[in-house]
Amino acid sequence: MDLNDTQTLVTLLSGLAILVGLIGVVVPILPGLLLCWAGVLGWAIFSDAGGGRWLIVAVATLVAVGGTAVKYLWPGRDLKRAGVPNRSLLIGGVLGLVGFFVIPFIGLIVGFVLGVWLAERLRLGDFAAAWPATKRAVLAVGLAMLIELGAALAIAGLWLLGLLVA
Repeated sequence: MDLNDTQTLVTLLSGLAILVGLIGVVVPILPGLLLCWAGVLGWAIFSDAGGGRWLIVAVATLVAVGGTAVKYLWPGRDLKRAGVPNRSLLIGGVLGLVGFFVIPFIGLIVGFVLGVWLAERLRLGDFAAAWPATKRAVLAVGLAMLIELGAALAIAGLWLLGLLVA
């Protein structure tokens, strides 16, 4: 591999952006889906892979937009049906962010669960009644992450297809 070759460098940087994006989906510090899409876009702009690269970008854009929409709509609908208010999720998110800095990496999860449980405990007034809503919120976040990961993997697959066809 010759790193002085522009095409090799473009492919390597695009692949690195997609890889970091995939990691960003699982470790929600980085905008994972956006980085995957940007990697494909950068590859299309700076490579000489032919006209098919723009078709890959178009399909990757549809996957990214569709994945983002489904990521918010599907779990959100489940939470509304379960009666979990947005305020509880907001409090969970804030405590998750605080927890991330207090206990690196796992603090995000611990803070989110604790925040949602505390908010639901205050709202419902019962120690045991807060747990089912907290469990639903955690499952909804997990579902959102799986949806985003699926979209990111589809974008990575499209990019690999573009590399093979080009």
